[in-house]
Amino acid sequence: MPHTIVVTGASRGIGRAAVERLLRGAPDTHLVLVTRDAAGRGLPTGDAVSHCTADLSSLADVRRAAEQIAARLDSGDLPPLRGFVGNAGIQYRNALTTGADGLEATFTVNVLANHLFVRLLRDRFHAPARIVLTTSDTHFGDLRHNLAMVPGPVWRQPDVLARPGAFPVPDSTGAGRTAYSTSKLATIYLVHEYARRLPAGIDAIAYNPGFVPGTGLARHADPLSRFAMRYLLPTLTLTPLAISPRTAGRFLADIVLGSAPAPSGSYVDRRRVARSSAESYDPDRERDLWNTVESLTADHPD
Repeated sequence: MPHTIVVTGASRGIGRAAVERLLRGAPDTHLVLVTRDAAGRGLPTGDAVSHCTADLSSLADVRRAAEQIAARLDSGDLPPLRGFVGNAGIQYRNALTTGADGLEATFTVNVLANHLFVRLLRDRFHAPARIVLTTSDTHFGDLRHNLAMVPGPVWRQPDVLARPGAFPVPDSTGAGRTAYSTSKLATIYLVHEYARRLPAGIDAIAYNPGFVPGTGLARHADPLSRFAMRYLLPTLTLTPLAISPRTAGRFLADIVLGSAPAPSGSYVDRRRVARSSAESYDPDRERDLWNTVESLTADHPD
């Protein structure tokens, strides 16, 4: 049966590869690709693809995009909604960068934007449906998973994490990377809450692609780091330490389509269900995060 899947972060890297896989493997799927510009940077076009523009660092922009998609679903212009892929992610050189709302930009893009899409589209999902949020094994915080490149997460009260300057030396690259790994821990907490709160048949899954050099994640990094991510570190895909964007995108598409089995609330490490970090199972933190993201994405936030 024809159905719709909404995808963020589809312009390059993992998301772009996932979109190509979805179009080949699910001919009844209509993809709504949320991009920063109307052209979609050369992404596929045609009857099976729609483009919706949004700056994910602006909650007003995300709300407008989600409401446009909801209106098209309600009018029958789009087939029933069966999936949301929150693949967009960002990492900055500091923990002081803010979006249009004055909130810390890493937390806004990696956490709040996903939640606002899910919140506004929740009543439009038709079971069976899957919500897949891309996380990162940097949330483990150890050498094996972080390769000494990204500090582990440092959890704070969620209302603190949503504001600039949540970490020591907030104008440093280390603080920016800590904001990233902490936002990915928050993503897993959100998935656990979705699994508890969403109706039966609407599954939520956290997807960890592993280390994927060659994507646009480091586009705000210093010149040396950008050079390494683009030209040097991709050689690690020849080893077990890393995988290519195309492979990671294929794994992501398989999870979205359900060809990779995964129960709601699970953490999929590349292609298999696994345990996330011990720190990522904390009902009190999950509840606190839920209350904060609900408040910050409300029509009239406190």
